[in-house]
Amino acid sequence: LPITRQQAWELVKKYNTHKPDLIHYLESEAVMRQLALHLHKDVEYWGMLGLLHDLDWGITKDNVETHLTKVPEILRKEGFDEEFIEALISHGYGFGELPHLAHKARTEKIHYALASSETITGLIHAYALMRGKRISDMEPNGLLKKFKDKTFAAKVEREIISECEKLGLSLEEFFRIAIEGIKKIKEKVGLN
Repeated sequence: LPITRQQAWELVKKYNTHKPDLIHYLESEAVMRQLALHLHKDVEYWGMLGLLHDLDWGITKDNVETHLTKVPEILRKEGFDEEFIEALISHGYGFGELPHLAHKARTEKIHYALASSETITGLIHAYALMRGKRISDMEPNGLLKKFKDKTFAAKVEREIISECEKLGLSLEEFFRIAIEGIKKIKEKVGLN
């Protein structure tokens, strides 16, 4: 990795100021780190992918179809290689809203990991808020019930979360890992 975690966080804040977005990036990093631990992968590398995955959102959200078009150049300037950049933009593969990525499909484990990890954060955060901001005693089976209820956090794409199964994990195992990851940073993201 060409930059430290602190430098990456400063980079995120340079392009993003909306607090809910920053919380999402921190939670995505936490889930990716926990998943890397579980799968015996490079924790720093996976965490960096989670932290930086939507780096250009703050400058593209008003023109959604440009999302993930600015990030490659920003990351190249910071010294990231094409493999990292490809893994990062893979979470946008298949989205109709992103014409440049709509025709692509995820194929690598790291792609499935990032897509499912950054997507599960929305479900976990919404469930924690419903529980009075409590994550400390959140259980995977409770989260699974919310996952099955399509009206709860309706915009969270369940099919993408289910890509965790391509990592050899059941939904329940993945939920346990993701909850554990976010518990480690609960104060930073306004949960308890």
